[in-house]
Amino acid sequence: MPSTKRAPHKLNRKAQIVSAAERLLIQRGLANVTTRAIADAVPCSEGAIYVHFDNRLQLLLTVLEQALPEMLVPLHALEKKIGKGTPQGNLVVAMRGLQKFHERVPPMVGSLFAESDLLKGFRDSLATRGKGPQGGIARITRYIRDEQKIGRVSEVVDAEAAAATMMSVSFFQAFTTALFGTTVPALRPARIVASALQTGHSRK
Repeated sequence: MPSTKRAPHKLNRKAQIVSAAERLLIQRGLANVTTRAIADAVPCSEGAIYVHFDNRLQLLLTVLEQALPEMLVPLHALEKKIGKGTPQGNLVVAMRGLQKFHERVPPMVGSLFAESDLLKGFRDSLATRGKGPQGGIARITRYIRDEQKIGRVSEVVDAEAAAATMMSVSFFQAFTTALFGTTVPALRPARIVASALQTGHSRK
């Protein structure tokens, strides 16, 4: 009797291209990743890449955006955690989400500084779509202020400065880890959040 088994499901071609691009960007850096190299890694024809992406910039943005849920999910969850658990514990979870996202960023975007046209296109694209770190900072700021309103975070804490500290420390930790191959113990999420909420940022 003929077999009725179906062939294994083939991954969506666009997803394959994005996955191969991220892998090569991490391994080689942007300057050394061509559409030809990505096509060979999939494998597919070079023309297949341009069926899904207009240019390298669009492909790079898609690679970065597929990592966004690691950051956005815990940030969005803060809205439902107001008055629940502890502010410090909730923010530690959010900061770990930031770190997971940032750990994927430095190897992929570092080379942008060597390609001025691509860097400008990257900046313009983020500005046009209202993307960038300011969105995450705004969400954390709103959460801290909401917790201040119900008395769970001191009113002397500068919510925006605390949120900006969390974002910047997360990126700095990821950058130094990628560059030097080792983390900075003093920059652990729990320690940074505790400092930001207690003594690190008081409004004058």
